[in-house]
Amino acid sequence: MNGNGDMPPKPPVDELLENSLKDIGIPPRPVILDRISNEMHKEQPDYKRLATVISADVGLAAGLIKTANSPFFGYRSRVRTINEALMLLGLQVTSRALAGIVLRNIFPGTLNLDRFWDASARIARLSGWLAQNVGKSKLRPDDAYTFGLFRDCGIPVLLMRFPDYKQILARANEAAELGFTAVEESVLPTNHATVGYQLAQSWWLPEDICLAIRHHHDVSVIATPSIASPLTSRYRIATAQFAEYLLQRHTGLSHTSEWPKLGPACLRLLDVAEDDIEPILAEAAAVIEIED
Repeated sequence: MNGNGDMPPKPPVDELLENSLKDIGIPPRPVILDRISNEMHKEQPDYKRLATVISADVGLAAGLIKTANSPFFGYRSRVRTINEALMLLGLQVTSRALAGIVLRNIFPGTLNLDRFWDASARIARLSGWLAQNVGKSKLRPDDAYTFGLFRDCGIPVLLMRFPDYKQILARANEAAELGFTAVEESVLPTNHATVGYQLAQSWWLPEDICLAIRHHHDVSVIATPSIASPLTSRYRIATAQFAEYLLQRHTGLSHTSEWPKLGPACLRLLDVAEDDIEPILAEAAAVIEIED
């Protein structure tokens, strides 16, 4: 109480949410991203120095070269060195690619997330392919790929923080009418989309990617233009959701109730007819089957 005997004012909801996110523990931005950012802001970035830093980590180096050689980039010549990858991709795309590679390595192996990461990688790859080949996504393939990798990055954070989150996740996947994030918020102080948004912001991903992460279960954002959801964010959400649906159809695994809720709005935005889905799925099979 204050001196007048009144109860102190309650903190605003945003402050409560911010505090809860601090308690959850958003993984800090990797040092390699700081180094790339520092070079990006120089008048003459030192590509040779960056190549040396990246090459010191075998996993990062191999992952970056593999990303640069991914089919959705469409480069004719194959990259063989980190320096070639840097020159071909540029620092912005390199930064996002490395962020996606690092993301998988920051969570403890005890979480048993192999299937989750495999699905994320396939959704990312398929999103890049869809951006290049299907409908009117109006996305650069590398942007669609980055969003696909980070879209659900809040899930492992919550798995690490809340022992019962796996059961909550199962209920959210099965909810036929209630929104995915609404199911999470009925039990937790936040949801995986908000946590993912916070992580993406702290890792300096572009704001339209961050916004897409925050709203990727919100059908109203997909269906309705607004200042809060730029067109690129909406296309990212729709493309990744379509990619996930195609992946589920092809593999028969990880089916959720999200496509009936979000699918029609996604197809309208991408200008894809229901009759087009089967031919697209047939073409997408080769992309889905690429081994990571």
